[in-house]
Amino acid sequence: MEKSKELKFENPSFVSRIKSMLSVDFYRLFHTPLFYIFIAIAAIIPAMIIGTTGMGDSQTAALFTNTWHGIAVEKPIYVIENIGQYANMNMVFIFGGIMVSIFIGHDYKSGYVKQLFTTHAKKQDYLISKSLTCAFAMMCMCGTYFAGTVLAGALVGLSFKVNAGSLICALLGKVIMSLGWASLYTFLNIIFRKNFWISIASSFFFGTGILIIAAAAILGNSGILNIFLYGSSVYACLSSNFLSVIICLTCSVAWSVIYNLLGTYILNKSDVY
Repeated sequence: MEKSKELKFENPSFVSRIKSMLSVDFYRLFHTPLFYIFIAIAAIIPAMIIGTTGMGDSQTAALFTNTWHGIAVEKPIYVIENIGQYANMNMVFIFGGIMVSIFIGHDYKSGYVKQLFTTHAKKQDYLISKSLTCAFAMMCMCGTYFAGTVLAGALVGLSFKVNAGSLICALLGKVIMSLGWASLYTFLNIIFRKNFWISIASSFFFGTGILIIAAAAILGNSGILNIFLYGSSVYACLSSNFLSVIICLTCSVAWSVIYNLLGTYILNKSDVY
């Protein structure tokens, strides 16, 4: 009986390991200024962009006629026609990538990873925990981005007219995509773990969706592009419906699984320090 208890202690269940890792990661997240800085940045960005609509000679003055354009575009658009179609909640995924790079980069700089993998943690547990923690942080950024958008729209006097159901679906789609994006950024930081600035640059590059925009320039606004992270993020627009949310959920979960499996494979086959 004692031997059985000892084995159970030495080999905790998957759920127990993840809960333990999440507890540590969330503690570190809430006790670092980085999290709160990016939360504030997410609120300031839409306020600054929409705030310029009050300036008659500004470039964005003619682009924002409705507050909710600061959240999403009217319909799925991959080839950006003007800056107003780019300046929406998708920017959270760009700055969120930078936050993830700094958060994970600190693990390697501080020696936390070496200590962690030398004791008991499995590499896959580390990836899953980081993806979930960073996804939560990006969801919080979506929340403050939304608040900043509403406040700025009210101050400037923009219209709030919108189909409420489509807006809710668009918001759900954006928030759900945080998991897929966080998994991608965690994966990129595993690849470039020894090159901090390259990991930040790669996160920024992929976050802008340049590759999908380039593909769309060739293929046009094809629905097939929705199978990619950036494509599904764009698909969460002001004409969204329940099907749009399902697409975002499916894509986000699928890419999360893919990136975590690839990241685990890389960590198992290479020097993690």
